[in-house]
Amino acid sequence: MAKGKSLAAACGGWIVFEDEAGFSMTPPRARTWGRRGHTPVIRVRGRSRRRTSVAALCCYKPGEPSRLIHRPRNHLLLQGARKSFSWQDYRDLLVRAHIQLGGPIVVVWDNLNTHLAAGLKRYEAEHEWLTTIRLPPYAPDLNPVEAIWSLVRRAMANSAFDTLDDLDRKLRRELRRIQLRPHLIDGCLTATDLAINPPTPP
Repeated sequence: MAKGKSLAAACGGWIVFEDEAGFSMTPPRARTWGRRGHTPVIRVRGRSRRRTSVAALCCYKPGEPSRLIHRPRNHLLLQGARKSFSWQDYRDLLVRAHIQLGGPIVVVWDNLNTHLAAGLKRYEAEHEWLTTIRLPPYAPDLNPVEAIWSLVRRAMANSAFDTLDDLDRKLRRELRRIQLRPHLIDGCLTATDLAINPPTPP
């Protein structure tokens, strides 16, 4: 059953890589220009207990423009508060991807314990359009979404965020910029040395 399901999803379906990352009010640092002998200084507010997590999908299908689908979630770093996506959040993201892409999807992701949740496995078993495949342990170099995060953080480097809304706007703007440039999403796949080839006719 699983083999037949995988084959059905792969024929005419999308290969979807997933990963998540966290962003805080403290901006990533990068090299910049400055007067000789004067270290550039960017002033930011004190340590914030708020952060934003983003789950993103790089979606590939031969003959179709590559797609980037993402979902942000804000967190308060309080004792007992959840600091990551739940399995229901991942389920809803995959449902959204299925609707937007208009076909079956084969999801490739890491061994995060939430990805292995019983509820998510049960949902996969009940829906023919969804197949999940796990990456080998400690293999971020095989996931093109890792390169998406690199592009986003490079664009956000040395930025001073006044509020969480400023951070969210910057994140959405950079992710939207990538969404409108399928060649950047293709380049992230190329960096993994993986290739999405059309299925061989029977």
